[in-house]
Amino acid sequence: MTLYLSLGSNMGDRRALLDEAVRMIGERVGEVGAVSGYWETEPWGFVSEYPFLNAAVRVETSLSPWEVLSITQGIERELGRTQKSVGGVYHDRTIDIDLLMMGDIEMDEEAIVGGRIQRLTLPHPLMREREFVMVPLREVLV
Repeated sequence: MTLYLSLGSNMGDRRALLDEAVRMIGERVGEVGAVSGYWETEPWGFVSEYPFLNAAVRVETSLSPWEVLSITQGIERELGRTQKSVGGVYHDRTIDIDLLMMGDIEMDEEAIVGGRIQRLTLPHPLMREREFVMVPLREVLV
């Protein structure tokens, strides 16, 4: 099944963090079929002096959306992310990996992941409002 992910980083060596996230996704989620260019953008939803580097990735996977979420959140933690954005409150971060679309799956569910209740909505409900998502995504869509 084809999965599309959005990646972003605005702390540390952003390019190296995105490169490493893509490598780990390829090892743990599935075969990476395409990676967009890296786009520098201003923070969205909060004020920060640190711009983001954003990308999109197309992956072929046999995993479920919940398995992908668990793995990508593990990758975020391994790459130094210490807090998730909750309730529309955003923070600077070493890496952010969002599930955008996965095959023709449409879902809006809650489950316990990593010891806390999380919501997973596919397609991602805000992606069309975010140019930093849509511009790189257009590069990898098939």
